[in-house]
Amino acid sequence: MPAIRPFVIDIPEETLIDLNDRLEWTRWPDRELVADWTQGIPLSYVKDFCEYWQHTYDWRETENRLNALDNYLITIDNVDIHCIVQKSTHEESLPLLITHGWPGSVVEFLHAIPLLRKRQSDDDLAFHVIVPSLPGFGFSSKPTATGWGVDKIANAWVELMGTLGYDKFLVQGGDWGAAVSSSIAANHPDHCLGLHTNMPTVGPLRETLDDLTPQEEEALRGSRFYQDWDSGYSKQQSTRPQTLGYGLVDSPAAQAAWILEKFYQWTDCNGHPENAITRDELIDNIMLYWLTGSGASSARIYWESFGRGSRKDINVPSGCSIFPKEIFKPSRRWVEAVYKDLRYYNVLEKGGHFAAFENPEVFVSELKACFAQMS
Repeated sequence: MPAIRPFVIDIPEETLIDLNDRLEWTRWPDRELVADWTQGIPLSYVKDFCEYWQHTYDWRETENRLNALDNYLITIDNVDIHCIVQKSTHEESLPLLITHGWPGSVVEFLHAIPLLRKRQSDDDLAFHVIVPSLPGFGFSSKPTATGWGVDKIANAWVELMGTLGYDKFLVQGGDWGAAVSSSIAANHPDHCLGLHTNMPTVGPLRETLDDLTPQEEEALRGSRFYQDWDSGYSKQQSTRPQTLGYGLVDSPAAQAAWILEKFYQWTDCNGHPENAITRDELIDNIMLYWLTGSGASSARIYWESFGRGSRKDINVPSGCSIFPKEIFKPSRRWVEAVYKDLRYYNVLEKGGHFAAFENPEVFVSELKACFAQMS
């Protein structure tokens, strides 16, 4: 069984000085020719954001917050997997494995973790919370061979949880985390006690296309917008992640812009990402890409996973929360076509793709309501 090694984040000061120098000497493009975000993230915002990053933001505060948690490295198939493990004070609590996606990281869940560990009342649920960094992301190491697609990551997560002493556990995820969690549920049902996702990995049912509900019509409009105007990043990362990586790993402004655009588009932010998530928290997330040089390695999950494998039915108890600014918002009947034992389905009035980051209290409430249907 792999060894569990305590891990302390300690970024060298020279790395932070180098970041400051690169921000100082950024070579900026011409400004966009429109008065909105339709040509991409506006120059004035990126310049202001990077000036704050250089002169005001303090990485050491975030480093201390992360190090206040229990961090570990566990080597699986020659890749060091970083994970945060925070046990509940209630020993009978069930283990809950939460997986992030792109362009997210473990920092998405820093506010949610303490809420998940504690009961708010005697009949409330609490969890032992495990949050790993995907291979090639954050403080997990970068795979040196191909093959690390969704199913291999799911297999590794089962081994990870077994190493931590959890043979059976709950899973949660959005974005790639939804895909990994669904793979665990489909391929390892003997280990998966139940699943919650805020981004069900399903498509429209063909037999419903002539009888769509208003929600389904809206979902299809959102899907069309994504394909026409919002999916260029995905095509690049699924076909040529290495080419993209040179710019992202060399330029902090490029890495910030590449990520920030998605927080504008996918959060419930009323036209500005900082209406949903604070500037410091946005930088916290970007730093897990910048400090670890993960621009190319994080993109490879698209190359490894797109067009590979087939969708399988999921028979473990499942639930989902549909937030209004999610990329795709499937109806209950579309979800039930894949998640065969759907115990919970709720459409929220506010929130987006980064549910735990945007509103951790609502995120935690949704998880507890969902998993209460599985006890």
